[in-house]
Amino acid sequence: MLYEIIFYGRGGQGGVTAANILVYAAMYQGLYAQGFPFFGAERRGAPVRAFARISDKPILRHGMFNDTDILVILDHKLAEMDILKQVHVRDNGLVVLNAPDNYRVKLERFSIGDNVKFYRVDATRIAIENKLVVAGWPVVNTSMLGALSKASGIVSIDNIVKAIKSYFKGRIGEINAVAAKQAYEKTILLEEV
Repeated sequence: MLYEIIFYGRGGQGGVTAANILVYAAMYQGLYAQGFPFFGAERRGAPVRAFARISDKPILRHGMFNDTDILVILDHKLAEMDILKQVHVRDNGLVVLNAPDNYRVKLERFSIGDNVKFYRVDATRIAIENKLVVAGWPVVNTSMLGALSKASGIVSIDNIVKAIKSYFKGRIGEINAVAAKQAYEKTILLEEV
């Protein structure tokens, strides 16, 4: 098995950190993993991509990719922009979306294969409730890792929590772990897209 995952967010939301924490979680689970960002002239609020690969065998591929098995969108407003068409979600893939409860997915904004499932969690609300806000921006990365764990089952929530606590020490690690667990519990499959 080889899963390729793209985190699509905005600068300041923690997408790059999410990819790095996912790598730790995958290794705790006994899997091989790699994670890396794409940086241009990004700044806080600008669209940012981070990439991860997880496999049960050593990973020989390197570099960015635009075809993905899982697309994690850290800001639902990015799903309104044509930039998402640069990414194709493969057949039987997943889209994990941070969006409010009343959000309606517009399929025409996505490039997707057959049988792609959409999952949603309000990671912004979870971040705000847990006071995970930096410079006025809710940091949703750890919540989205919990949602990714629930949607995909590739890496267990226990290993996500362990990786978060390893990455962030002390109280901040505990708070982020709580956010991940809350998101795991609140992530839902969108039956109608």
